[in-house]
Amino acid sequence: MCLAVPAKVKEIKGDIAKVDFGDGVTRDVNISLVDVAEGEYVIVHAGFAIQVLDKEEAEKTLKLWEELLSTAETSPSGKY
Repeated sequence: MCLAVPAKVKEIKGDIAKVDFGDGVTRDVNISLVDVAEGEYVIVHAGFAIQVLDKEEAEKTLKLWEELLSTAETSPSGKY
């Protein structure tokens, strides 16, 4: 299964941006498919930013990810 995950753009150098997925997890992604500025949020899939998100939508999605991951960590089997 492939996932597309929201991230905040921290720094841009050409077509590559350093993005923050939360909890200090940062990665370099290709932003050539979108028009984005530092401080904005993007959906990242397979190393590419594929869509720009507004801040409110991105924060709601990140909160849902946190809830999902915390549920998996606290379940007895570690599975959903």
